Amino acid sequence: MDRGTERDAPPERRAGDGAAAERGGAGRIPLAVVVVDRDGLVSHWSTGARRLFSLPKEDALGRPAADLLPVTGALPEEPGGPGEEEPYGAYAAYDGPGPGLGASLGGGLSYPAAGRARLAAADAGRVDVLWWAYPLVGPGRERLLVLAADADGLLRTDGAGTFERIAPGFALHTDFPGSEDLARRLPEILPSMSVGDSARIVAQVLELGYPVLEFSQNDRVPVTPDWGVPRRIERRERRERAARALAAGEPVPEELRDEGEDLEYAAVRERLEFLNEVSSRIGTSLDLSRTIVEVSKAVVPRFTDVAGTYLREQVVAGEGFDEGVPDTTTLWHRVALEHTDEPGRWDDVVPVGEAMPFPAHTPFFQCMTTGEPVLVPRVSEEMGHAIASQFEKRDIRPLITGRSMLVVPLKARHAVLGFMILLRHPERQVFNDMDRVTGAELAARAGLVLDNARMYTYQENVAETLQDSMLPHIPPRMAGCDIATRYLPGTLLGRIGGDWFDAVKLPGARTAFVVGDVMGHGLNSAAMMGQLRTAVQTMAALDLPPAQLLRNLDDLAQRLGDTYLATCLYAVYDPIASELRLANAGHIPPVLVRAADGRSELLDLPTGAPIGVGGVPFETVRVPVEPGDRLVMCTDGLVEVRGEDIGVGLATLCESAAHPAASMDDACDTIIRTLNTQGGRKDDVALLMARLGGIEPDDVAEWRLVPEPSEVGRARAVVREQLHDWGLPKLVDSTELMVSELVTNAVLHSHARPVALRLVRGDTLLCEVEDDDHELPTLLDARPADEFGRGLRVVSTLARQWGTSRTTTGKSVWFELTLPRRR
Repeated sequence: MDRGTERDAPPERRAGDGAAAERGGAGRIPLAVVVVDRDGLVSHWSTGARRLFSLPKEDALGRPAADLLPVTGALPEEPGGPGEEEPYGAYAAYDGPGPGLGASLGGGLSYPAAGRARLAAADAGRVDVLWWAYPLVGPGRERLLVLAADADGLLRTDGAGTFERIAPGFALHTDFPGSEDLARRLPEILPSMSVGDSARIVAQVLELGYPVLEFSQNDRVPVTPDWGVPRRIERRERRERAARALAAGEPVPEELRDEGEDLEYAAVRERLEFLNEVSSRIGTSLDLSRTIVEVSKAVVPRFTDVAGTYLREQVVAGEGFDEGVPDTTTLWHRVALEHTDEPGRWDDVVPVGEAMPFPAHTPFFQCMTTGEPVLVPRVSEEMGHAIASQFEKRDIRPLITGRSMLVVPLKARHAVLGFMILLRHPERQVFNDMDRVTGAELAARAGLVLDNARMYTYQENVAETLQDSMLPHIPPRMAGCDIATRYLPGTLLGRIGGDWFDAVKLPGARTAFVVGDVMGHGLNSAAMMGQLRTAVQTMAALDLPPAQLLRNLDDLAQRLGDTYLATCLYAVYDPIASELRLANAGHIPPVLVRAADGRSELLDLPTGAPIGVGGVPFETVRVPVEPGDRLVMCTDGLVEVRGEDIGVGLATLCESAAHPAASMDDACDTIIRTLNTQGGRKDDVALLMARLGGIEPDDVAEWRLVPEPSEVGRARAVVREQLHDWGLPKLVDSTELMVSELVTNAVLHSHARPVALRLVRGDTLLCEVEDDDHELPTLLDARPADEFGRGLRVVSTLARQWGTSRTTTGKSVWFELTLPRRR
C-alpha cells in the first residue's frame, strides 16, 4: 500500500502486504488461521493455512498442532552488505517451536504471545512465519487461536531494504484504522463455527490485543486479513450465476462449468460438515429436555430460520406407546421453538408446551403417517389459511405464508416419535431436494438421540416407581416418638438399590425401627430388598424379640437362595419403659444423641453376621434412653468413601447428628449435607432418625385383675374413673363396653396368672388386656343362636384399630380409639 488510500492502490498491491505502506495505515496481509482445541488437536485449518503450510485441511484436522507447526532450526542471521540493515533481526538458535509458540501450543500460557519462526512446511521446505497466539476461554472446546503470515512474502512485496525490522506484536487498544475490519471479517475465516463461537473468539482477540506489525521502534501497523477483494468478488459473482442455473434446473454455461462443479462439490461437502457438526452437538446428555433444546438449536440459523419440534404425548411423559401409525387423534406436544425473528413474535401464537392433534389435510399429518419428509417450496395463501384454521383465535398466517417449509419426521426403530417444522424466511433460498435429503438425515440422527433419551427417561421412571413402591410411607409421629427419613438413590450405579428403612407399630405403644442394605444394585437387589422388608414387617407384627427376628430373617434368606447377602439393624423402642432393645446383623452401628448434654455416641452392639450367611447367633442389647434422645440409623452409603477408613465417616456422622436443629427434617438435612452425599456418591443411602419422646407416667394406668367373673365390673369402673380423670368423658361408653368384652374373654381363658389391664393416653387412647393363654382369638361371624363370638365383633366395629399378639407369658388383645380434639 502506498501513501495514498487503500482504494487508490492497484489490486495487486492491495493483495500483498499493505502494512509497509503508510506507517500507521492498516496492513492487509494474507493470514493463516489455526484453532487448537483443549486436547491440543487442530479443530480449524483455514485456506490461508493450507497455502502457507502446504497442507490440506483434511490432513490437518484432528492432528496435534505441535506436529504441524515444528521449528526445524534457528532463523538465519544473514547481515546485509555494507550499509544494509539486517532484515530479520537477531534470533538465538533454538530447537522446537521456541519458548513462545511452544508454550502456547502446549497450553502453558494464559496471555497472548507473538513472534517469528522458521517452520517446516510439507512441500515448501522451511517457511519464515510471523505468528500471533491467543489463549481462548469460555464454554467451547477451543483453547488457542493462531494467526500466521508469510514474512518472506511480505519482504518480496515491499522490499527488504525499506524496514528496520519486521516483528509481530499486539496493540492493547483498538483505535487503529482497520480494527473494526478484523472484528467484521474474522468470522468469515471461521466458517465451521457457529456465529456465537466465532463472535466469542473475536471478542477475546480484541480484548487481549489487536495484532500489529512493527517496522521500526516507532511504527506499529494493525494487521487485517487480505482476501484479494476484486478477485473474490468476481469469483462470488460467477458462483452465484452457476448456483442460479443449478437451482433453476438449467444447464450451466460452458464458461461457468467449473464453477458449477465446484459449487456442487462445495454444497455436498458443506452439508456433510453441517451434519457432522449437528451430530457432535446433540446427544451430549440423556436428559430428554436438554436433548430437545440441543436438536432445535443445532439447525438455527445455519439450515433454517425457524425450527419447531413436536413430540408424541407419551414421549414427553416418558411412557411407552403403541408404535402403530399415528392418526388424527394423536396429541403432539410442541416442546421447543427456535427462531431468528424478533423476540416474542412466536411466543403468544405458538407457545411451547401446547398439545394438539393435526388434521389429515396438513403436511404435518402426511409426514407423521408416511414417515417421510414433506417439502413445501412456498406456503401459499390457501395452505396458510388451512394450517391456521386449527389455531383458535390466533392468526398464524403472517408467520408462515410465503415461507419455504420442510417437515421432517423424528423416528427411531420404525416408530415416529415426532416431527420438526422448518421454515425459511421469504428472502432466503427455498428448500430444495438436497435440503430434503439433508433434513431427512438430520431428523434420523436426531430421532435416535431423542429415542435414547426417551428410553432412558422411561427406565428412570420405572426405576423410581419401583423404588418408591418399595419404600414405606412412614408417618412423622408414632407412639412416643417423632420420625424423619431420607432415601437417596445411587447416582453412578443405578437409580435403584437394596437399601431400605421402616418403622413398624407394635403392641404396647412400642415402635420397631429397621434399616437394611442388600448388597449389590439393580432390580435383583431391589426385589430381594422387597422380600426381606415384607418379612421383617410380618415378623415384627408377631412381636418377636430382635435377635429372634434376625434369626428367622437369616433362615428365610437362605431359603430364598445364596446369591444375596444383606445387613440389617433392628431396634424396638418402648416409650413407657424408656428403653431400646437392639440386634445387629453385620450393619454399621446406630448413633444415639443424648438430650441431656447433646453428646452423641456410637452404640456398642455385637456386630453379628450379615443376613444370608447362616449359622451365626444374634444378640439383643438393652439400652436405657431418656425423653428427647435421638436415634440415628443409616446405611453405609452415607459414611463410606472409597480410599478412606469408614471410621472417619462414622465420626463425622456422630458429629453432624449432634448438631442442633430446629426440626427433625433439618437435622436429617444437616447430616446429608455434612457428609456430602450429593456429589460423587456411588451407593444409595437410607437414613432414619427418631426423637424418643417417651410417654409420661401420668398418661399410663395399669391394673391387675383376678381371673374371676366379678372382676369384669371392677374393670369397667376403674376405666370409667380414669377416663374422667383424663378429661375424656366422650370415650367412656365405648371404652367401657369394649373393656368389658375383652376382660370377660380373658377371665374365661386365663389359667392361673392375673389378667393385666392397661390404658395409655398418647396420640390415641390405647387399651391392652393380657392373660396367660397362648391361643390367639379370631374374629367370628356369630349366628343368632350362638352364645359366643360377638365380643371381637363389637371391638372391630367400635375401635379405630385393634389386634392380637403373643407375649412371653401368653397373649395380648388391644384396641385404639381416636382422642377428641382439644378446644
